[in-house]
Amino acid sequence: MQLQEVILCSASSQQHNAGLGAITIHDIQTGATLASFKQTNAASRSVAVLESTSVQGGVILAAQTDKTVLNVYNFQKDQLALKIILPEKLSCIAFDKVGNFCAAGTAQGRVYLWETSSGILFNCWDAHYRQVNVLRFTSDGAALLSGGDDSAVSVWSVSRLLNNEQQVELPTPYYTLSDHTLPITDIVCGIGAFPNCRVLTSSVDHSVKVWDLATKTLLSTFEFPQSMSLLAWDITERFFFAASEKGSVYKINLFRQKAGVSGQASAAVGGSGANDVMRIENDIIEAQKKRLIQVGQPIGSMTLSLASNLLLLGTVEGQILIYDVASQQHVRSFTAQKGLSVSYITTMMKPPDLIGHVNLDFRVGSSADLKDTIPVKPIVAFNRVRDAKARDAHEVLIMTKNRTSNPIDYCNFYESDEFLAEHSSFVQPIMSPESSKSSVASLQTRIQDLEAETERLRKQLGQAKGVNDAMWDTVVQQLVTQNKNGTDDDKSEQPSRKRGRVTT
Repeated sequence: MQLQEVILCSASSQQHNAGLGAITIHDIQTGATLASFKQTNAASRSVAVLESTSVQGGVILAAQTDKTVLNVYNFQKDQLALKIILPEKLSCIAFDKVGNFCAAGTAQGRVYLWETSSGILFNCWDAHYRQVNVLRFTSDGAALLSGGDDSAVSVWSVSRLLNNEQQVELPTPYYTLSDHTLPITDIVCGIGAFPNCRVLTSSVDHSVKVWDLATKTLLSTFEFPQSMSLLAWDITERFFFAASEKGSVYKINLFRQKAGVSGQASAAVGGSGANDVMRIENDIIEAQKKRLIQVGQPIGSMTLSLASNLLLLGTVEGQILIYDVASQQHVRSFTAQKGLSVSYITTMMKPPDLIGHVNLDFRVGSSADLKDTIPVKPIVAFNRVRDAKARDAHEVLIMTKNRTSNPIDYCNFYESDEFLAEHSSFVQPIMSPESSKSSVASLQTRIQDLEAETERLRKQLGQAKGVNDAMWDTVVQQLVTQNKNGTDDDKSEQPSRKRGRVTT
């Protein structure tokens, strides 16, 4: 299959009486529309995407701004696949990397955690005092980060949230990042398994902070001349982009070049803790010949390409602007949805099961066999209340191997016994009958040598124990003899001392 990077964006209306928005997929090179999903009006951070693989079709979740409804789409059809009724309106949602759990935040500060395959509401708790603005899972899905209007970023352990024994207790965060003073606007999790990862947070207080979850410390603080609302972090954590709603985009390098003994060397920027504050001013950027991207219109969303060589900006006027990261020059732009605001944007590989663009390499028979070849990730209606009976039953929809067709992804469809047999035959060297006989003889000789060595060590151990016992008996006898002699001398000296005192 020829890999192709595409853009997925969600366009929403700023006015409630306007028409509904749409979720569209575009070619990153030409901007051509590859697919469109209608009947949605999702706000910023209210869209979650699970990408398709060769064995599982992806899904799109879009929380509606004016309704207590969650729309579910898949890439195999352009119509609404499922409509889920929610307990209340959502302000943000998030998927873990494999799509097993979905987290959602509300304007009242509550956070919901559902299992997507069963719809079970595993937990619902008051995470913040005010609205939850952003939710992010770590790369391994072991932790959930939430940021709200109360200026706090809480780190929640997913395993604790799923624990049945702690359902009657109010969940406590693993750690609270509480150095911001105004509402949180965005959170980005770095690479690495929890807690060995770093986190980037932005706030209305004009600051962007870098945190280390392993040590639970603040590494660096970057202060900007205006509040930053969007963040985009390079996958290798070399730099990040911070954008304001007014249209200013700053590129901040997390390393600098310095002269070393062997020439130019790279050194990390910041990392000195809470006192390490770097002020990013426009005059300093111009003095260091670092260009500031001025879009000229409000920005609604921002992301980096998969290779981190392109910066993509979605504007409130419905345009997608693409910039080169190295030169920060404007490369191209196109209109995603005219008259609508681009509230969400991300890049991904072109889904193999995308409607109208099905790749023949992933099919077994005709197009009618597509659903059997790449089944869609199971998504069922979410529970609106916590149900202990549903948790005990825990009925989950899973995908099993299709026995009627040839497997497509052999790494995932391999039987366990077959895999172990193939693996053992692969890692073990191929031996002829003569070599196998010689290897058996050598093994028997080795066994005899080991048995002789064991017998010799046992004899040496017995001799060492005998020497130790003899030394112990000798020392004990000497101590006993000395104690007896000392007692007799004391008794003989005691009467003379008494007679001496009487004489005087």
